[in-house]
Amino acid sequence: MASKVVEYPALWVAGAACSGCSVSLLNTINPGFQNVIVDPVVPGKHVSLKFHTTIMAGSGEPVVKILRDVAAKKPNKYILIVDGSIPTASGGAYCTLGAIKGKEVTMMEATADLARNAIAVIAVGTCASFGGIPAGSPNPTGAKSVQDFLKEEGIEKPIINVPGCPPHPDWMVGTVAHVLLKGLPAAQDLDDHRRPKAFYGKLIHDNCPNRGWFDAGRFARHTGDEGCLFEIGCKGPYSYADCPTRQWNNGVNWCIGAGAQCIGCVEPDFHDRFAPLFEKIGENGIERLKIKTR
Repeated sequence: MASKVVEYPALWVAGAACSGCSVSLLNTINPGFQNVIVDPVVPGKHVSLKFHTTIMAGSGEPVVKILRDVAAKKPNKYILIVDGSIPTASGGAYCTLGAIKGKEVTMMEATADLARNAIAVIAVGTCASFGGIPAGSPNPTGAKSVQDFLKEEGIEKPIINVPGCPPHPDWMVGTVAHVLLKGLPAAQDLDDHRRPKAFYGKLIHDNCPNRGWFDAGRFARHTGDEGCLFEIGCKGPYSYADCPTRQWNNGVNWCIGAGAQCIGCVEPDFHDRFAPLFEKIGENGIERLKIKTR
């Protein structure tokens, strides 16, 4: 007799973002995306993706109602996944998920309502984790990170940030698998920015193949030159992620491997914090970063 599989509903809502995080997730290789949403991610536990605007077949009011139905019928039994920042200006009018009975449902309203009854909230991508590009100056929409928004709303829920522009699919699938297999990460499993240390625990600079050039003082002057890219804007010395060892597109390559600079997309306040992206951070900029050893 086959053992019973426990189902964990998941709601994926997208705010101020570009859908890049969803596209990245669709590129997951092992397991493939179809396995993620059809098969048990870990033995005996299956993620049932109830709502995802980019990939679901349905549309209109019936699918928007799914959000409220899951929250009402399965309180504290589902995972809320948020992709994109939360626009808060003008009552959240800059981002809506749809309408019910002619009334628009704002991202602001949906995130607050769904977070209250969720087991945990996973902020996928830098926009959801830290505000990202939509929250960049001058930020006319009042876009905020999920954690800042929920704090202002007085909603206390476990939050896991999985930043990246976009995040690696392994980071997303691995985080969900950890929650299903071991429960919510303990405090020691997350860094100061609520990122899983398993993926964001090491400085990119320490594992960069150009580190030898940096130590030898040999720096590239133009993109494509041989040497360390620090002088032309590489943010690897200030960014924490396992990109050098994990690599992208099923382990084919990554930014620096392709000759481009790391732009620090996994860090808080990207991109304002690192702008201009392709210029070396000056002394004032380094002081502004307030780098601290983890």
